[in-house]
Amino acid sequence: MGSRLFLYRSAVVASLAGFLFGFDTVVISGAEQTIQELWGLNSALHGWAISMALWGTVLGSLIGGWPTEKFGRKTTLLWIGILYLSSAIGSALAPEVVTLMIFRFIGGLGVGISTVAAPMFISEIAPPKYRGRLTGMFQFNIVFGILVAFLSNSLLGGIGENAWRWMLGVETIPALVFALSCIGLPESPRWLIVHSHNRTGGLAILRKVNPDFSEEELGQLVQEIEASANTKKDSGKLFTRKLLRPAMLAFLVAFFNQLSGINAILYFAPRIFEMTGLESQAALLQSVGIGVTNLIFTFTGLWLIDRLGRRTLLYIGSFGYILSLGLTTWAFSSGNMGIVPITIFAFIAAHAIGQGTVIWVFISEIFPNRQRAFGQSLGSFTHWFFAAALTLAFPLMAEALKPQYIFGLFLTMMVLQLVWVRFFVPETKGISLEKMEKSLQEIDI
Repeated sequence: MGSRLFLYRSAVVASLAGFLFGFDTVVISGAEQTIQELWGLNSALHGWAISMALWGTVLGSLIGGWPTEKFGRKTTLLWIGILYLSSAIGSALAPEVVTLMIFRFIGGLGVGISTVAAPMFISEIAPPKYRGRLTGMFQFNIVFGILVAFLSNSLLGGIGENAWRWMLGVETIPALVFALSCIGLPESPRWLIVHSHNRTGGLAILRKVNPDFSEEELGQLVQEIEASANTKKDSGKLFTRKLLRPAMLAFLVAFFNQLSGINAILYFAPRIFEMTGLESQAALLQSVGIGVTNLIFTFTGLWLIDRLGRRTLLYIGSFGYILSLGLTTWAFSSGNMGIVPITIFAFIAAHAIGQGTVIWVFISEIFPNRQRAFGQSLGSFTHWFFAAALTLAFPLMAEALKPQYIFGLFLTMMVLQLVWVRFFVPETKGISLEKMEKSLQEIDI
């Protein structure tokens, strides 16, 4: 029981990086219109101001593999907490838009690095039968953070002209809690064995998180981990022929995740609801509904991911995307605005149970031990590059295009995702990381 508690506690602490990820990236939705009015920002500058955290995540995800590999998963997670803390304080106190953009960028660095370090840490300490739900806790905490951000924005929205500063500054509390909690984390056993060459330390942690394993099974697992680190001279490289398949899988799962339109809807939810004729306060409350829906269906996805598998959840999500986005497109084109909140909630449910639950688990599973940090960076970088680009472009798209054309674009991309899942995505449920490495490298492209 103590070993299981050790495993769950470690996974929960690491997954709190996801809570800060969700809170930090979405909290701006309650402040973005006030910020635009306060500093008189045109659409282009406003897009830059709101997307600046996302450009931080692009850089953070791109460089996140280096500290995670060099200094370890635990140390990297601690510094992520410090970045979040700095961002919350600086953003809340920003005297003008440039300062706000700088500190939002710093928070984005934390988000980007967290999407590399946290899922990887959890996947590397979790036994195969628990890996989906434990790594998926990162996503659960993302959507919990999103819900808390929407709820916090709704509660603080009427306290006066500086409400937006309180919205951004309240993140200081969870950031401090997370940073302090990281001090007590163990290091990833696979990092200790592969990168620190600390076989004894890695074995001790593997023994704690695999209490059902015999000493012989633990010894065999350590040998598999060591063998995976010493298979080829080019083992430090990511773009080799044998790694082309996992690299393409990571790129495409992240690409389709963002081309669903999820971040545009989360970031600009109040604005989208106002397009349907809702008053601003009602639109803010509808955004809380998005957070609740996201949380409920992410929890459902976590319950299913180790039962049905990753590929099945992507199927369910794809069909849900197509149905909800199709109805949203029809509603805007036909003038039936009353159903838009319902179809948006259905879209969020489809995302949460499918792509939202699967993405960080899937990327953390498909790369070998030696390349996992840089493979995770590839998937995270792709995710955040398209998230930032879409958030930057959305205010301009909303000005230039009718809503039905925007949602029609997202719909088309989700049809393509369904085709990709059907023909190219493998199942990773219940397979050890080392066996997964062998099975993916057996297939030449």
